[in-house]
Amino acid sequence: MNEEVALFALKDTLPLRIFYFVALAIFGVLVIPFFRSHFTHMGLRWLYILLFSFSLSYLLTPLMRLVALKVDVLDNPNARKLHKSATPLLGGIAILIAFSFSLVANMLLAKGMLVLLCGGMVMALMGLLDDVRGVPALLKLLIQILVVVYLVYNGIILDLFPPRTTWGFWMNFVFTLIWIVGITNAMNFIDGMDGLATGLSAIMATFIGIVAFQTDQPFVGWIAIAILGSCLGFFPFNFRLHKPALIFLGDAGSTFLGFMLAGLAVMGYWSESRIVSFANPVLIFWVLIFDMTYITVERVASGKVRTAKEWIDYVGKDHLHHRLFYLFRDTWKAVLTIFLFSAALGLSSIALRYARMIDSILLVCQAGLIAIIFSLLEYVGRKAQRQ
Repeated sequence: MNEEVALFALKDTLPLRIFYFVALAIFGVLVIPFFRSHFTHMGLRWLYILLFSFSLSYLLTPLMRLVALKVDVLDNPNARKLHKSATPLLGGIAILIAFSFSLVANMLLAKGMLVLLCGGMVMALMGLLDDVRGVPALLKLLIQILVVVYLVYNGIILDLFPPRTTWGFWMNFVFTLIWIVGITNAMNFIDGMDGLATGLSAIMATFIGIVAFQTDQPFVGWIAIAILGSCLGFFPFNFRLHKPALIFLGDAGSTFLGFMLAGLAVMGYWSESRIVSFANPVLIFWVLIFDMTYITVERVASGKVRTAKEWIDYVGKDHLHHRLFYLFRDTWKAVLTIFLFSAALGLSSIALRYARMIDSILLVCQAGLIAIIFSLLEYVGRKAQRQ
């Protein structure tokens, strides 16, 4: 077999190859019904889901890399991208399959989850088509809106306003639409650096899961853990410090993860307090919200975009991770900085669960201060980018 298309052909992948057989052994044990029931009886269902999704994702990722190389589904470098060589896509398909099979293996197939998963698969299919042939941005946006309408029709909708009133329903619908479409695209936009979107998804899924178990929502927690495990299984192939990624998520993966996490946040119950219920997911997703908001304001203020269509079609190197890269001159430092900020805000979401009203306001103010820090870093990074 050609060295470039071998399953593990590169000389620096020996640890990955060794652990591949470890993951294969773990997965082989987990598919035996006895062990699944044993984990459940011990109250460790969450651990079973984590190990199952992790090991399957780890096993599938190099296979999807091989497929991508065979059928020539590659992300080729250009002026607006940071990677230097053609890199296989389709990593998101490994995550999608691992996540879906972990749900089936654990019978996590309630109606709401099936509706959300169907929507996620539509997003992944659209992203896959975009990876292979290209899909117009306006068409992608239209499909995303239709998928959100499908979710709302099946009862997946925010509960920020009185749902029994006409105005309350429509306000909830509008906020649900903005939230899911916004987070889906924000995750896609931030997927411009090795490991960034996958790592952020893992961090966000972790804190969604923690808050879900805090609020006695084991079903939501298990789903979050399935996302976490699937991302962790893919991560070692996508983030390798000073070595290039072996495979990328692709639009199929980034839009799927963004959509599933945003939808899971809508499905979850956060608090009896509407302020806490609103602020909790905002803190967890703050990095994505900030990046999307900042680039929108900057592009409009600078005259780079003047219409909604121009905003949809615009592609540039002005995202948070780009600016941090030009500031630090190192991708892993930029990625690690974003991870740390996201984790810090996630910890605030845990504290928010038991916070008083004044504490809730202070934690939201803390997020505002972090946004100011980000803005200062972006300003310095923009100056470094121009030099």
